[in-house]
Amino acid sequence: MASNTHSTEAAHGGAEAAGMPQLDFSTFGNQIFWLVVTLVVIYFVLTKIALPRIEAVLSERQGTITNDLAAAEELKQKAVEAEEAYNKALADARAEANKIVAEARADIQADLDAAAAKADAEISAKAAESEAAINEIRAGAVDSVKAVSKDAVKEILGSMGYKADAKSVTAAVTARMKG
Repeated sequence: MASNTHSTEAAHGGAEAAGMPQLDFSTFGNQIFWLVVTLVVIYFVLTKIALPRIEAVLSERQGTITNDLAAAEELKQKAVEAEEAYNKALADARAEANKIVAEARADIQADLDAAAAKADAEISAKAAESEAAINEIRAGAVDSVKAVSKDAVKEILGSMGYKADAKSVTAAVTARMKG
């Protein structure tokens, strides 16, 4: 056991005497070997495992971004098309509304013209009836005037002491009525 303790003290003591073990020139070859091995392992781990995963993630992100941009562009195009379709439908609806209004105006004007023509016909018919009634009244008035005139002439002549026959009185009244 004493030899173990002594070798441990020697190892500790030797390290203290030489300084830091990393700076001990006798172990540089070993340190450089393990440095190279570690760097090669890190290089292979990075190139074969870590970097492909990082590259896959970056490619996936880039693909997602590209797909999202393409989808956004497609949606923008659809929005533009939808707006154009909306504007066209709105213009068509306005044209259809104007057409319906024009047809309604034409129908109303036709109905109005028909009603005016009917009213004019009724007015003309009533005017004709009134004219006929007025003509009948005039004819009746002329006959009444003739009858009254004949009676008045007979009475006047009778009161003056003259006697006139009906034929001469009628001829005299008719001649006077004509002008």
